[in-house]
Amino acid sequence: MSDTPAPLLAGTLDLLILKTLAAGTFHGYGIAQHIKRLSREALRIEEGSLYPALSRMQVKGWIASEWKQTPTGREARYYRITAAGRKQLGQEEADFKRSIAATVRVLKLSDA
Repeated sequence: MSDTPAPLLAGTLDLLILKTLAAGTFHGYGIAQHIKRLSREALRIEEGSLYPALSRMQVKGWIASEWKQTPTGREARYYRITAAGRKQLGQEEADFKRSIAATVRVLKLSDA
């Protein structure tokens, strides 16, 4: 197994963020660490991708945020999923599963 992180599939960042926030409230660094940990360090979300995505998702009403103090005493913006975000998560999960199933079918047929 390679030490190099797997490339993030196009269009999956929102799905990963929404799925993470469905599990609880996180600050940005916590979101990135949660994804990294659950993917066994295969997926790494860079700040340059994460924070613009969070901002865009907040504008769309999928997530909300508030400033809170971290366990280390620092101020950080904590994000949570909204009802609209939960609906979007369901749609994104369904779309992703359909896409993966179709890709697997093509790969299997290509091997035949």
